[in-house]
Amino acid sequence: MNSRPHKQSMSELKLRRLTEHNQRLREDLARPRIRVSEASASLIRYCKTTKDPLVPSVWGPVPRADDPYQSQGGTGKGCCVIQ
Repeated sequence: MNSRPHKQSMSELKLRRLTEHNQRLREDLARPRIRVSEASASLIRYCKTTKDPLVPSVWGPVPRADDPYQSQGGTGKGCCVIQ
């Protein structure tokens, strides 16, 4: 008789896992999607129109004021401090 409640709890566990999995699949199905061609065209358009200061060979030199990787402090020291 002890095996009966164990099987019931296992079946309840399986049902709960299947219900959770089903819910995750429903959430995945509801996620907004776009076509690959639209996503790649958007990515290409972004890369062509957004200046990247790390690629000066393509975009040319970046003025110090516009360079986000340039240290903004006016100390005249390098970007790293060794302690």
